[in-house]
Amino acid sequence: MPSPREEPRAPSAAPSADRAAIVALLVVQVVFATLHVVGKVVLAEIPPLAFAATRVLIAVPLLTAMAWRHDRVMPTARDWRALALLGLLGVFANQVLYLVGLRFTTATNAGILMPSIPVFTVAAAALLGTERLTRRRVAGVALAAIGALVLLDPARLELGGQTSLGNLLVAGNCLCYAFYLVLLRPLLARLPWRTVVAGAFVTGGTATLLVSLPTLARVDWPEVHGATWLAIAYVGVFPTVGTYALNTWAVRRSSPSVAAAFTTLQPVFTALLATFFLHETFGWLQAAGFGLIVAGLVVVSQRR
Repeated sequence: MPSPREEPRAPSAAPSADRAAIVALLVVQVVFATLHVVGKVVLAEIPPLAFAATRVLIAVPLLTAMAWRHDRVMPTARDWRALALLGLLGVFANQVLYLVGLRFTTATNAGILMPSIPVFTVAAAALLGTERLTRRRVAGVALAAIGALVLLDPARLELGGQTSLGNLLVAGNCLCYAFYLVLLRPLLARLPWRTVVAGAFVTGGTATLLVSLPTLARVDWPEVHGATWLAIAYVGVFPTVGTYALNTWAVRRSSPSVAAAFTTLQPVFTALLATFFLHETFGWLQAAGFGLIVAGLVVVSQRR
């Protein structure tokens, strides 16, 4: 019987995404888009750090059970160091900076800053030399990022006071997530993807819980409304476990820059959800931005 360690064999060059990876990345962005709305519901009642802790408390047992059932691989000391860095960037800093930032800024501002993820990812990949970047891929990322900015209209970005602090924290979240994606792929060449995402949550989740303990103790949990508990459960299972697992699997079958480029679809799906459920307008500017995003993703995902 082959060892589970034979599963991860990602090529060193940055491959194009196959159809399965593209579908997975699309699903990830649809589900992530709901976090902007559902997250605001939770943050109206509990503090950001407590919210981050609830996500970890739901995600760690589920991801660990999944990894143990399918992989049964114990990472080496070297692997744990890499997983700790991934966890600090992609679970601890990513969550805490975003949720605290969202407390001080608007959902619109947070959405406008999200297109910086693919730009940061391309820069980080080039800086660390983990991905062979082609002109086509850089052009595709640029097209998708510009499309997202057109759709969101940067003129609506609010500045000043606590809003600027919130914007800075969300931008920091984008930078951390970019480095998380770039550092993720080399580890996927050594370990099964389920073990990687579970290990990142164990390490990053531990840091999140330690920082969140004082906040958790101050929350009057019996007074939290039922709708908020449902929102917490939804976020823990879908925009946390589901998206991180699918995204990790997709990065293994594509590349960090491809996965990052797909984050530009988040504002599209958010706008569409707002159109259907909140009766907001999806006008010609949004349609033009969507067209640029799709064009960029086609270029990025195309096989040579």
